[in-house]
Amino acid sequence: MECVLLGSGGMMPMPHRLLTSVAVKTGGRLYLFDAGEGTQIGLKAARMGLGRLAVLAVTHLHADHCLGLPGLLMLRSQIPNPCPLAVLGPPGIREFVLSTQRLLGFHLAPPVRFVEWAENRSPVAWEDEAVRISWLPLEHTRFCLGYRLEEPDRPGRFHAEKAEALGIPSGPLRGRLQRGETVMLPDGTEITPADILGPRRRGRRIAYAVDTRPVEAVVELCRGVDIAFLDGMFHSAEAEHAREKGHMTVAEAARAARKAGAHRCVLVHLSPRYQDEDLDRLEQEARKEHPGAAMGRDLQRFDVPLPGDETAP
Repeated sequence: MECVLLGSGGMMPMPHRLLTSVAVKTGGRLYLFDAGEGTQIGLKAARMGLGRLAVLAVTHLHADHCLGLPGLLMLRSQIPNPCPLAVLGPPGIREFVLSTQRLLGFHLAPPVRFVEWAENRSPVAWEDEAVRISWLPLEHTRFCLGYRLEEPDRPGRFHAEKAEALGIPSGPLRGRLQRGETVMLPDGTEITPADILGPRRRGRRIAYAVDTRPVEAVVELCRGVDIAFLDGMFHSAEAEHAREKGHMTVAEAARAARKAGAHRCVLVHLSPRYQDEDLDRLEQEARKEHPGAAMGRDLQRFDVPLPGDETAP
């Protein structure tokens, strides 16, 4: 799995910093979180095509998080046989896309499915064979969602020596056991996966929560993740401004990630008031709360390795 930070800024795209958007590549598909103005530039710069885009998850209907959707969808319509697309987001995301399509008159290549938040909806917004995406409401100046992407658990490690001792021949029987099936040997002995496999191994986990105060939902989304992309719009010296605007300081975001047991924390949605020379100062502030915290930079790539053999909590 690879995560690409297409942009790290907030409010408006800048010449040196695009708006925050994270692309996740796994299972041969692309999962995109937020699409403000200029997201196409980040995708092009990262050499990422839209043909395999499976899910576009939008946090909220503020311009710096959704105005890039029409351009992305217009570009997708020019791709032969694009992957089916689901657009996840707050109430109104479907109306925003379709009304813009109607006014601009662009073609919306099918199939596109809209999934909007509702109080009675499942906490799981999307699930396919590669990932499950869940969502929770955050606390901002308007309704805003945070997301958590998880791969399914994997079978435990195959122990060849146990298979040999039980007389399981090489070939299809071993393959079925590795896929979690119970098999029967020629002599009638029943072998279960637990007889030859180690403990199940969890899949990789990612959280994305921007434009929010440090509420408990942020901690829940980040619980035990391998990497969390969190709102770190302000230095702690601007704490009052962060409260007024419905954002977190870098220290608040890093503290939430530490509380949740997130392995890594990447702080994004940086205020335009900060220049590149300010990033080290912001990062030092965040690392007082979480040693794995770092300020995000445009076009950074983050490899997320598979966890070890033991299933993490």
